[in-house]
Amino acid sequence: MNRTEQPAPATPVHSCFTLRFSSTPRGARLARRLCGERLDAWGIPYGSDAHDVLSLLISELATNAVTHGHVTGRDFRVHLLALSTPDAEALTIRVEVTDTRGERLPEPPATPTARAGEPAADSARTGGRGLFLVEALADRWGCVPRPDGPGKTVWAEYTAATSATVVPVARSGPSAAPS
Repeated sequence: MNRTEQPAPATPVHSCFTLRFSSTPRGARLARRLCGERLDAWGIPYGSDAHDVLSLLISELATNAVTHGHVTGRDFRVHLLALSTPDAEALTIRVEVTDTRGERLPEPPATPTARAGEPAADSARTGGRGLFLVEALADRWGCVPRPDGPGKTVWAEYTAATSATVVPVARSGPSAAPS
């Protein structure tokens, strides 16, 4: 993982998707679901490792925007970019989540269970692992000031094989039937 404060160099954009969501847990959940559908449409099928990793990155960044970037009455924005790679069978997906709290910058914990200056947490702890997961899974991630107003944009990039090279995981049960 390479953390940087600067966005990636300019790369041809294959596709993009942008939506605003209410700064609530329901908004974060909806962002993950709608972005998951878009990833599938771009050739990163449901059930593939790449889809699961990208869904987790989207979920963590959206949840952080709701939890730490919430300002009453302000939405957060999710922007997905599918960037072309030299390898025609892969896309670099850039996930950008923008909120309106510029003074609260993301900082990953030193470990998934303890922050600097805090005692080690027990296994029942439910928070504090989000940026650790982003750092572990993303190829690159960072934070930049919001260009069009107050706030910040936290972004992560992940290079994924498209459906031409990815075989989705077989699913069982009622959802496995073709629609």
